Parts: sequence; structure tokens; C-alpha cells
Amino acid sequence: MRGVAAKRKSFRATLLGGHKDAACEVPFDPADAWGAPSAPLWRGRRGHRVRGRLNGFAFESAIVPRSRRFWLIVDAATRKGAGVEIGKTVGVQVQPSD
Repeated sequence: MRGVAAKRKSFRATLLGGHKDAACEVPFDPADAWGAPSAPLWRGRRGHRVRGRLNGFAFESAIVPRSRRFWLIVDAATRKGAGVEIGKTVGVQVQPSD
């Protein structure tokens, strides 16, 4: 249990609109924080699969690199379940899903 807690990261971020799904900036490099390289997510995209909570709502998603930053993808179902809208500040807890 201690290993999982050590990998869990918490932060606050603003939910931003994206070209596919919403996202929020992740304030750390997942490869450095978790000691695991990125992996293929879908064609043409690598990142880190994660699970966590957004304003207390459990979700599964991915952190992807874009523009020299890291972004947590937040789909419509998670936004609805967490009761959040684009532009709002959210509380995030994430950890690797593997």
C-alpha cells in the first residue's frame, strides 16, 4: 500500500478546452516522478495511463506530452461526473494505472 501512496500525486489545475477533450496541465514529468517511460496509447501518441480522482470523482485517463508540457486528458464523462466545466480550477489526484 505504501508504494501506491508514494506514486500518487496531487495538484490543483485549471480545466482547459482542447481540440478533442478537455485537459489540465500536470506540474510534473510522469517519467521522472514514477520512473517509467511513456508507452504507446493510440496511433501516433505516447504517454502514461493513469487513474485517479478529479474533485473526488474516480476516473481513468492518460497524461500526454504536448508543447513541452504534460497534460491530463479529461473526457466529457469525467467532467460530468465531477460536476466541472471548462475554466474551473479542479483538485486532481493521479497515479499510474499499471
